[in-house]
Amino acid sequence: MIRTRITELLGIDVPIVQGGMRWAARAELSAAVTNAGGIGFLSAHTLPDGAALRAEIARARQLTQGPIGVNLTLLPSNTGLDYDGYVAAIVESGVAAVETAASNPARFVPTFKSAGIKVIHKCTTVRHALKAEQLGVDAVSIDGFECAGHPGEDDVPGLVLIPAAAAKLRIPMLACGGFADGRGLVAALALGADGINMGTRFLLTRESPLHPAIKTRMLEATERDTVLVGRSYGDSSRVLRNRVVAEALAMERRGGVQHGDLLPLLGADRWMKAMAEGDFEGGAIPAGMVIGLIDDLPSCAELIARIVAEARALVGGRLRCVLG
Repeated sequence: MIRTRITELLGIDVPIVQGGMRWAARAELSAAVTNAGGIGFLSAHTLPDGAALRAEIARARQLTQGPIGVNLTLLPSNTGLDYDGYVAAIVESGVAAVETAASNPARFVPTFKSAGIKVIHKCTTVRHALKAEQLGVDAVSIDGFECAGHPGEDDVPGLVLIPAAAAKLRIPMLACGGFADGRGLVAALALGADGINMGTRFLLTRESPLHPAIKTRMLEATERDTVLVGRSYGDSSRVLRNRVVAEALAMERRGGVQHGDLLPLLGADRWMKAMAEGDFEGGAIPAGMVIGLIDDLPSCAELIARIVAEARALVGGRLRCVLG
């Protein structure tokens, strides 16, 4: 066990969280992370409505006796989603925690808190983390510039963002973006975080539903094989380089494009289909820079055990020798 404020808050053995990745964060993956001593988060808006989310939570409960969380992403572009149904399913199912993201969670925080559900809000800036703290969330997950998906527009990497947030926050904090191994866990704790939130690393595990062909291509990638799309209209997203992404970037360089202009290329329906079917060139597949540090496909249990062992060896070995 590794004890931090995050492990105490969530009732877990190690401060390692699997974030709620759209499409990939399903019962099998999330339960495997929980069974390994961390906590896995299901993705609500992967599912069509509250009833489907309720069923997915039930499936996860059949696979683990430990705590399960749900990610509730509040992107303004997610119009037409059954948010009221998702919230009802979360509350009625009694999950341990909710990870809100992408927009102000004020509307939902009191409902979750009154149901005894811990609320973790994902942020990309210190100012947003402080606002979330004011709203009463129990913890924040701070996303550095390296992360997959939406890193915000301030371009502050984790090495600076994490200690900057730690210096001002009173509530527990997860570090997100660029973490894959024991070195990252030790670094996050040293910088003031209480644990790590990993997405890309868990995407490349045996329990992940990602198509084997995509997994193979991602294992071959380096830290230079991701890029930001959507920068020209202020909605950056970090994705893998491929043919579709190159076409979108060319359109952005020509200028005058809006979100809707690139939606046929970058839309979630397209990249989720590509991830399911193994078409690496078929969509803008989210991935973090940490892809360059990943070269194998362990089970979630093997991965978490290895991260903990690496962290302990690093603190008790190299760091002790260097600093002792």
